[in-house]
Amino acid sequence: MMTRRPNVMIIISIVLAAALTAVAGWVMAQMREDALASARAAAFNMALLFERDTQRNFDVYALSLQSVIDTIDDPRLAELPADIRQNVLFDRSATAKNLGAILVANATGDVVFDSRASTPREVNVADRDYFIAQRDSPHTGLYVSRPFIPREGPADASIGLSRRLEKPDGSFAGVVVGTMRLDYFRRLMSGIEIGAHGAVALTLADGTLLMRRPYAPDLIGKSLADSALFQRFEREQEGGFFAIGPVDGVRRWFAFRRVDGYPLVFSVAVAAGDIYTEWRARAWIIGTLTVLLDVSLIALAVLLSRQLRRRELLEDELRALAGTDALTALANRRAFEARADHEWLRARRSGQALAVMMLDVDRFKPFNDRYGHAAGDGALAAVARAIGAHARRPADCAARYGGEEFVLMLPDTNAAQALAHAEKLRSAIETLDIPHADSPNNVLTASVGVASTSASSFESWRALVEAADAALYTAKRAGRNRVAVWQPSLAREPHGAGPDL
Repeated sequence: MMTRRPNVMIIISIVLAAALTAVAGWVMAQMREDALASARAAAFNMALLFERDTQRNFDVYALSLQSVIDTIDDPRLAELPADIRQNVLFDRSATAKNLGAILVANATGDVVFDSRASTPREVNVADRDYFIAQRDSPHTGLYVSRPFIPREGPADASIGLSRRLEKPDGSFAGVVVGTMRLDYFRRLMSGIEIGAHGAVALTLADGTLLMRRPYAPDLIGKSLADSALFQRFEREQEGGFFAIGPVDGVRRWFAFRRVDGYPLVFSVAVAAGDIYTEWRARAWIIGTLTVLLDVSLIALAVLLSRQLRRRELLEDELRALAGTDALTALANRRAFEARADHEWLRARRSGQALAVMMLDVDRFKPFNDRYGHAAGDGALAAVARAIGAHARRPADCAARYGGEEFVLMLPDTNAAQALAHAEKLRSAIETLDIPHADSPNNVLTASVGVASTSASSFESWRALVEAADAALYTAKRAGRNRVAVWQPSLAREPHGAGPDL
């Protein structure tokens, strides 16, 4: 089947190439999804890590503040020496790394106790937001302030965690505040890999930016509350989504978590371009290999198809040569018999008439003896061309039946039509004007016998050919160079019984 239909191989190769491309595309799509899933998981894990670490440190600091509140109301505290009072009032957590000072301020904002010095510094914090928030509301609880620059300098930019101090009657008595350096968050964010265009941010619940990576000092303390990104943060405890960064306009996958118990939000953002960097490299390799395989597969199929076409042409040529008479270029007897089988069955199915002409060159042996075999071959070839010219329809079949005898099969032709056709053919041969000194006509002539299924019924095409052959010998006996139509009354004589051919 393949060798007979070379184009099928090309179609199959295209289908296989398309299937290969589809599989490669599916694999690359899955790899892309895996890359996104991996980036999402990494971002969520980092956000969780930041949240847990910050919560732990804030819990420790909050306990330190509560410890100061619980201790400061003890009347025995004032009787202790300054150094012992310092140790009792401020535990070791107050001196932890990244933590600033714990201060106790009275109702007017003056610092009365300082974890960094036994003799408190002359500082007033009445203008700080952590003081104002506690002063104005007895229900504030633990308050996390906006970033501020301590009096020590900008390198110690910090936030304050404050709690309210109250008198026995519940009135405001001051605040306990502990400061935390923002550099703690900067170092916390610096040890992770988030890609070339990734970002990590920590904001207050009101949208105030506390820290960001990449670090941008001028952005610390700015409000992001109006951005669409932060508005999504406000609605959920945690989550993830693609969005445009409000600071630099880069599209990223944002994973965010609120710090449990504190007004803080951590967000880890991986740039879309960074997520797919490795995937693009692998996709390019896979895509290139797939294209090469597809092109190679189709190219091989095309080459093989061409070879098969050449083989088919050669086989057709060989079949044609096997069914063609070498001298006359007409069909040979074997090809004629195969064609006769087909046309006989077709005529039986359609009910159409089938006619056969048997033609024999008159006095060919004397012609051959006088003019030589080369001239005889030339004469037969000329006669064959005349016969072929009268087999114009696709279904007509002209063949060399043997020696100087030819046969012409005409489908869909009745006896009268066959007779007229045979007379034209006989005349065409005579008008070739091939000299023949041993013929009464002085030119080469032919006799024709005609039989048709329209005149009589026949058991097979062989019987039809035999009838045409019998009519041929009738024409021979009648003087040659004529046409005879088979009649049921005619009896075929053996070759030797007729006149000299």
